[in-house]
Amino acid sequence: MPRPITAMAAGVVLAFGIATSPALAEKKVNIGWTAWSDAEFITTLTKQILEERFDYEVELTLADIAIQYQGVARGDLDFMMMSWLPSTHQDYMEQVGTDVFSPGILYTDARLGWAIPDYIPEDELSSIEDLNKPEVRQQLGGRIQGIDPGAGLMRLSLQTIDDYGLDYELVSASGAGMTAALDRAIRRNEWIVVTGWSPHWKFGAYELRYLEDSKGSLGGAERVHVIARNGFGQEHPEVLGFLARMHLPLDELQSAMYEATQTSYEEAAAAYIENNPARIEYWVTGEIQ
Repeated sequence: MPRPITAMAAGVVLAFGIATSPALAEKKVNIGWTAWSDAEFITTLTKQILEERFDYEVELTLADIAIQYQGVARGDLDFMMMSWLPSTHQDYMEQVGTDVFSPGILYTDARLGWAIPDYIPEDELSSIEDLNKPEVRQQLGGRIQGIDPGAGLMRLSLQTIDDYGLDYELVSASGAGMTAALDRAIRRNEWIVVTGWSPHWKFGAYELRYLEDSKGSLGGAERVHVIARNGFGQEHPEVLGFLARMHLPLDELQSAMYEATQTSYEEAAAAYIENNPARIEYWVTGEIQ
């Protein structure tokens, strides 16, 4: 569960109240993250590399995505690794303005959408418009399974309900709660619509498909950025270079995320480092082997 804003703010203020001194900030960073599968893997991978290759002390702050933007803008957090642009998190970026910057892009061709199990007949449900059919709404119980309410995907999903004139409830839950509901429905061969995004391990675990979105309410292809506080690069130039070079192919990321569900995010990140030594070396040093 995301920490309450007061607890998060108190913790990071305590950690960074004197972090304006480069000597004190040199070997310590605080990274904001959200309990989404891709965020957890990317953040865990970054933590291990910073600790093992840069000898940094890394603190992770779990918080709602909107709180992370504000935390980075205030300087309470050093950076976050899950900024979906140009559309999904556009509102959040507009709020923080020039108080943050992007060191680099972690991956491209990400997307949002509403996903359903592939066993649901396409001639009955293949598009968001089809959700207006009375028989389809009855099968789904008038519910769309969502994630945490602060996510940009939830804001866009509410807009989608309005755009298509749907009489549905958007159910909030954690990312884990969403996948648990999906797994339960699939085991029972029931109909379900979940808010989805790629990359996500569920596309490796289950046969799913996205509903067609003719109005483009859920957006198009997205890029996932690192967002850092102003001044971070001057205090941590080596880490800035690492973040600027860090980039993962989407298929490899999705495979690693699925592996994490079978073992743990720590083990999956360690395996990725072991299996991709040349790529990690480039991220860390800039040298191509």
